[in-house]
Amino acid sequence: MPRVEVLPGVPALGPDDVLAVPVGAGGTLPGWLTDSKVPPVSPELLAGALADTGNRGKAGTVTNVPIPGRRPRSVVAVGIGDATLPDVRSYVGTVVRRGQQLAEFGAKRLVIALDSSVAPAGADEVRAAVEAALLAGYRFRDMSKPHPPRLETVAVVATDAQHAVVTAGAEAGRVTADAVAWARDLINTPSNVKNPAWLADQARDRLSGLPHVTVTVLGPEELRAGGFGGVLAVGGGSASPPRVVVAGYRHPAAGPAHPVLVGKGITFDTGGISIKPNAGMREMKTDMAGGAAVLATLDAVARLQLPVAVTAVVPAAENAVSGSSYRPADVVRHVGGRTTEVLNTDAEGRMVLADALAYARLELGATVLVDVATLTGAMKVALGTRTAGLFATTDGLADALRTAAVRAGEPLWRMPLLEEHRDLLDSPVADANNAPGNPGGTTAALFLQPFAGDLPWAHLDVAGPARAGSDDAEVVKGGTGFGARTLLRWLESGAPVDPPDTVLD
Repeated sequence: MPRVEVLPGVPALGPDDVLAVPVGAGGTLPGWLTDSKVPPVSPELLAGALADTGNRGKAGTVTNVPIPGRRPRSVVAVGIGDATLPDVRSYVGTVVRRGQQLAEFGAKRLVIALDSSVAPAGADEVRAAVEAALLAGYRFRDMSKPHPPRLETVAVVATDAQHAVVTAGAEAGRVTADAVAWARDLINTPSNVKNPAWLADQARDRLSGLPHVTVTVLGPEELRAGGFGGVLAVGGGSASPPRVVVAGYRHPAAGPAHPVLVGKGITFDTGGISIKPNAGMREMKTDMAGGAAVLATLDAVARLQLPVAVTAVVPAAENAVSGSSYRPADVVRHVGGRTTEVLNTDAEGRMVLADALAYARLELGATVLVDVATLTGAMKVALGTRTAGLFATTDGLADALRTAAVRAGEPLWRMPLLEEHRDLLDSPVADANNAPGNPGGTTAALFLQPFAGDLPWAHLDVAGPARAGSDDAEVVKGGTGFGARTLLRWLESGAPVDPPDTVLD
């Protein structure tokens, strides 16, 4: 990712610079364009170019303005609409992609201007801009083919803003984006490299040296001793044994609250004996996106030194096919003793999450539980590929997570936990079955709920937005790291489980 700097005003532009100009609703241009020391393009020329291209400031609308005598010879005027936080992310993502194109012609620095007359430049806007600039410029760094030339620096200009406040916002954005980029790297790594042991090693290597962080990895022997029947069953068919990663952070100033974040860590999913068709397997290297999101959250919390206590638990397994694979009609005993009749081995995510939720409740002293998982295709049908489903046992926790999600730019939609569907989980030989049928997202959540006990619990089904088929704003094709920014914002606000003062829609 490029280096990010925050500047109090638009700098004199060098020969390797590209300037991004925000265009507000109705075609409004920022006031600094009238400063003769600044613009490499006159306001009159820019206004004419906007008129010629029909750019009236609608978010994402682009006008490229070549400047004679300059190389890379462009000012990029991009609509920022009403300058809401989503508009800011769209503006920044658009100009970063344009800047990356110009890097092939020698551009080294992209100057992204915010201005109070068009785009507010407070801490939230600068944080969103920095996050978007870094994440829109993300590319998976382990790709074998050589990278094209890249921007070296992105400068975010925040005029008319308090420097200390903006600097803090920019640093939070940089740390957040770096953590999300790590999650994307974990998700995008192919599964011939990524297995449970590799994922555990990545977590240990990245997190162990951070202040107030401890990382424990439970191997097969510890899992058998601890009763992790779901994790062992799902991972039993693979030559790569399962692991459970437990990464904890406790700041000296932390209070008694201890949220535990659980993330599904299936490093590849064939479906097991209930095998997927070939097309259904092609994206399954990303089936550990929930685990990547909670690890990235803990990484950002520790680097920002938030005064909280939080633990991330990632049950990691490869759901493979062999003579030792678990089977339909097996009965599995989970942590805490609850049993599951296996009807479909491709409903494996809930099997490993069940163990992790019960372990967090019974052994880690959790006061609130949130899990993140690419769990059901039904959620993609219900909400599409940009919005995650949110299930929660309390209104306060649901509203707090929705508020955090709006601020993070990660859409959530609350889904029902309806008692009328609970009898679909009935089993004649176990406490529940693992494939109760439609409505699939709801019945999957109902399966998980008992493992959380009486604790406040929320379940984020990110099957849609955890993967992106194309670039959009700060999202790039591939693994997205969805969920990490929402959980971080929630923890920054104190991880409330009571209703917040304001719910943002």
